[in-house]
Amino acid sequence: MSAADPWNRAAAELVSRSHRVPPDGVPAAVSAAVRDLGVSVTTYVVDVEQDLLRPLPEPGRPLPDPLPIDTSLPGRAYTEVRVRVGQDGRLWVPIVDGTERLGLLEVRLPAGADPDDPALHEGCRTLAGLVGHLVASKSVYGDSLNRARRSGPMAVSAELLWQLLPPLTFATDTAAVSAILEPCYEVGGDAFDYALDGGRLTLAVLDGVGHGLPATLTTSVALAALRAARRAGGGLAEQVAAVDAALFSQWRDGRFVTAVLAEVEVDTGRVRYVNAGHPAPVLLRRGRAVRALTGGRRPPLGLNLPGGEPGEARLEPDDRLLLYTDGVTEARDAAGEMFGLPRLADLAERLIGSDLPGPETLRRLSRAVAAYRGTASRDDASMVLVEWSGAAAARTEP
Repeated sequence: MSAADPWNRAAAELVSRSHRVPPDGVPAAVSAAVRDLGVSVTTYVVDVEQDLLRPLPEPGRPLPDPLPIDTSLPGRAYTEVRVRVGQDGRLWVPIVDGTERLGLLEVRLPAGADPDDPALHEGCRTLAGLVGHLVASKSVYGDSLNRARRSGPMAVSAELLWQLLPPLTFATDTAAVSAILEPCYEVGGDAFDYALDGGRLTLAVLDGVGHGLPATLTTSVALAALRAARRAGGGLAEQVAAVDAALFSQWRDGRFVTAVLAEVEVDTGRVRYVNAGHPAPVLLRRGRAVRALTGGRRPPLGLNLPGGEPGEARLEPDDRLLLYTDGVTEARDAAGEMFGLPRLADLAERLIGSDLPGPETLRRLSRAVAAYRGTASRDDASMVLVEWSGAAAARTEP
């Protein structure tokens, strides 16, 4: 009998149990599936701030304390997307849905088990991957899993916008997309989108004018318009026209969004993009910020003004493209000094030099911006990082 067979049976048992499990029953279902293995499992999910790993409650078991991501061994397992073994023999196994980091499994082994056994690690990864799919799919059927990821109430504007966004991480064999959005509980007009079909990766970063719910409503209409155009087969020109028309027909008070819309041919690295009054994306090559993509300029969307031709660029293998909103570079410290593009580029270079996964690069960039501005009044600050390489995609997997 293969060493992986008991774990395969546990995974099959979890699949069997999962069909009628409610959202708050996921951790108990996981524990029941591995009971015959003699192991004990605790399921943790990452909070929306990506500061803490929060345990999911399970009937009859005391609830552990949350675990800090930046100062703990479990946090390292989460940030590096790899299995970590504690000094006491506990295993910390990343939970991912596809390639999006959702949390950790804490696995306590029976006496005599070898915590460094590769077959054991593989079995744990298989189980954690299944748990990731369950957490993602069951979250839409109830509130318990979403509630577990929050440290406080969410504003109406943020609640609306988070429901519209795609997952924060996506990867294939040739490309990886990572995104982050701050502040999590009060976000207003910032949003992002992506889609990969037929070898074409479509990207969008948007920033609706204003703050709070009015800005979110503006951005939501823009997001829906560009998706409708894209799903009808439209390219950049059709998406731009659709957003412009949808906003202009709905509001005549000068409401608009700034945006970067882009298309990346993942087979060739060719990039076409439109910049509607937005900060220029930054191209990073061999770990260095080499230039901003300054072409494709046109007025913001929603003002019904004509624009020019899309800009073009060509990616080389292992290139990265960083898109961001002005809330990143215009964040100010207590003295009023802006964070600035040079600081952003320098920090991105240093983090990329550490060979971190894309999602962790953005998490640390976001933490740096938040620390810089402290308690000062803050605008939304969003970033999207596109990595064009198979190695980049592999770094997002456990």
